[in-house]
Amino acid sequence: MTMQALVQVLVSGLLMGLLYALIAVGLSLIFGLMDVVNFAHGDFLMVAMYVVFGAWVLTGLDPVLLAPVAVAILFVVGAVTYLGAVRRAISVSSNAGMVQIFVTFGLATLLQGLAQFLFSPDYRSITPSWLASRTIEVGHVFLPLPQLFGGLVSLAAFGGLFLLMSFTDFGRALEATREDKGAVALVGIDSNRVFALGWGLGAGLVGLAGAILAIFYYIHPQVGASFGLIAYVVVALGGFGSVFGALAAGLIVGLAEAVAALLMPPALKSIGIFSLYLAVVFIRPSGLFGRL
Repeated sequence: MTMQALVQVLVSGLLMGLLYALIAVGLSLIFGLMDVVNFAHGDFLMVAMYVVFGAWVLTGLDPVLLAPVAVAILFVVGAVTYLGAVRRAISVSSNAGMVQIFVTFGLATLLQGLAQFLFSPDYRSITPSWLASRTIEVGHVFLPLPQLFGGLVSLAAFGGLFLLMSFTDFGRALEATREDKGAVALVGIDSNRVFALGWGLGAGLVGLAGAILAIFYYIHPQVGASFGLIAYVVVALGGFGSVFGALAAGLIVGLAEAVAALLMPPALKSIGIFSLYLAVVFIRPSGLFGRL
């Protein structure tokens, strides 16, 4: 193997890792906020991809321009999911954890069924687009423009999330609610409003990731399942509830996948991800970065 080939593999892994981090960060945010695992997270990604596809069919606009539409719609979907289902699920007097699991898992099944009913199981794609199937060469390393764009958007999203959580009233309310929901109620913060906005923010982030994936990945009702599974691994690897641990873990997962695809048949590349995850679980069950 040449050094150029190795660098190509590592760069490709890092770019996909940034996308994995963007997919996973909303899941980590919601868990850190409420200790709730959203089993419909991957299907929110699928919904965002279909939103972009539908808007492209109707308007003919490029997916890059339609990304804000997907973010806005998924923000509403996330907030409504909390207000309409999750809030009731976590307020039950017994077995609240199991109830919320079944509620979000049922929502995932419902979304997949609706997608299959409305769009059929057929694979769909958006062509042509500004970025699809295009690359740039930097020092003999080829960078696919969709993944490069996605990586830059992911970094920008994490930067915006850092600013939001560090320098805004909502960010401080979010952090305070994560620490002690009962205490924030004493100072007049409505935890239900914070939770609804937190779910909206988490869904909006995965909506952004879905809009980017729609540029170069096939769209079908089960597309969220594989990416959702990777998102769970990223969250667990980085630390449940660790928002910025998801960024580092996403990069690690992307690199592990790329190296595994280099050393074994591409169909077995997921072995690298899950082997790494199992090793971390045995050594550090709380994840590499604990919980923030």
